[in-house]
Amino acid sequence: MFEHGLIGLTLRPVAAAIGTSDRMLIYHFGNRDELVAAVVTRAEDRAVAAVDALPGAAGVRAGVNALWAALQRDPLHRCTDIYVQAAATGLIGQERFATIVREANERWVRALGDYLVRCGASPEAVGRIVRLVDSSLYGFHLDLSTDRPDELAEGVDDLAAAAQAIANGWDLAALGHAKGATR
Repeated sequence: MFEHGLIGLTLRPVAAAIGTSDRMLIYHFGNRDELVAAVVTRAEDRAVAAVDALPGAAGVRAGVNALWAALQRDPLHRCTDIYVQAAATGLIGQERFATIVREANERWVRALGDYLVRCGASPEAVGRIVRLVDSSLYGFHLDLSTDRPDELAEGVDDLAAAAQAIANGWDLAALGHAKGATR
């Protein structure tokens, strides 16, 4: 499932891939949704472990860029794909997936916050930085407007600079108003 994703998943191919029957999967998991829930949970376990294993970087900006690089490689790349598919399924009304994604988010946000603190973010600012970085990196992951890694990396570095500015105590909203920025 990590290779092929969740969309269109049926039990027979999964069972065949692991050398069992679809009946055994139903016996162990109850139904397809519970199997998928177990996969999403396992993917989140892997993702959190990968972030926990990242060494702190020399600053939040370097940390965000290092996190982006890690998200481009396995296990984080495949885990992110699984999470995004589960989140999309939850958004279209399948409650089981919405709950699993919420639970996964809580664990991911804690791991991401701990990582950013290792990179120099203060505990007081880390929540704000995590909200910005987490949502933005998922957006970059899903970015279909470009397939040019250099353009994505430039956008991620801009994000990383903004995260560093927040870590440094800068109020970006006030900075934008001071320059006459409008919405």
